[in-house]
Amino acid sequence: MRAADKLPVLLVGASGRVGRMVTHHWPQMSGSLPMVAQFRRSTTLPDCLIWDPLTGPEPLLDAVSMTGGFSAMIMLAGVTPGPGKDLALNRTLAEACLDAASRAGIGRVLLASSSAVYGAGAGTPLAETASCDPANAYGAAKLAMEKGCASWRARGMDLCMLRIGNVAGADALLLNVAKSAPDQAIEIDIFDDGRGPVRSYIGVQTLASVLQSLCLHPDQLPEIVNIGTREPISMDALGDAARHPWLKRSPSGSTPQSITLDCSLLSTLHEFNTLDSRPEEMVRQWKETLQP
Repeated sequence: MRAADKLPVLLVGASGRVGRMVTHHWPQMSGSLPMVAQFRRSTTLPDCLIWDPLTGPEPLLDAVSMTGGFSAMIMLAGVTPGPGKDLALNRTLAEACLDAASRAGIGRVLLASSSAVYGAGAGTPLAETASCDPANAYGAAKLAMEKGCASWRARGMDLCMLRIGNVAGADALLLNVAKSAPDQAIEIDIFDDGRGPVRSYIGVQTLASVLQSLCLHPDQLPEIVNIGTREPISMDALGDAARHPWLKRSPSGSTPQSITLDCSLLSTLHEFNTLDSRPEEMVRQWKETLQP
């Protein structure tokens, strides 16, 4: 264990959808590192850092002077697609956090990117070395963020870009389940083989465990790591695991049925178990975060 591992981890973006779920699961993990959650605005939660990275690093620097610093920064904050959203802020926000981390002496940063940087691919699992051809504005914005931030690694920061697949509970399918009445069926595209779209997923508790493993890794991390479990899942299986009614819908457009990640590199950095790839376990982890 590195000497810095005795210090807490700073999670930037605790108010976001994924950040809230990771924050819920983090303290429940065995031997969990202490974590400080960052919010832009005041909150009733204890032991938080109120800081808007876009206004400068001073609140972070003040926290470091009072507490002794942080072992790593997990940067989950970002702008997601939506009407009026400025996706270019993903790069601006990331660069502000990296600048603040450097000034605060935080040597390791895990920066949330997206598997959307790859685009549709050719139907085979996409490794970190695959070419990037984003199919939408969000993927293009995240790729621009990666390129804009890459120089920080050359300056000595242990910066790792996390190309995250679908996080169960923050994905479109389970969000539709959450918004629907228990007897209101959702629709799932079903292809000629009787299966839905096949994607790389990860449960949010598993994601929290992966993030901890990366924070604790004793050596320099790879520049880019795909984030998903070892086996992809089909969305019809996820719908069944959620025990929510769904209806078959014919696929439209030219999006391939299978867009998956090769997560073999991650498997060398984190020890998965067989349950992690099961849709039922991903749904369980998601539903636990919905409990009051």
